[in-house]
Amino acid sequence: MAFVILKSRKEGTVTATEASDLLRAHVSQQIGAIARPRQVFVVAELPKTRSGKIMRRLLQDVAEGREVGDTTTLTDTSVIRIISDTMQ
Repeated sequence: MAFVILKSRKEGTVTATEASDLLRAHVSQQIGAIARPRQVFVVAELPKTRSGKIMRRLLQDVAEGREVGDTTTLTDTSVIRIISDTMQ
């Protein structure tokens, strides 16, 4: 599973579904078919701490359907809520 932030979302560019397909194909070609993610989620922002580190543990909790752990160190707690709502 991959969580992706697109650099630019200009009008007339690829949709989230097209971007997902392109990214899966690119990973398959560059790294190998075994590394291709089953799902690619295009998100606006990732959960980050105040120092800017991405909270991969929280993303893993959401991806595996577990209860999200401690979110007190996040700069914006609504980000993880938005991501989990998007996945359901």
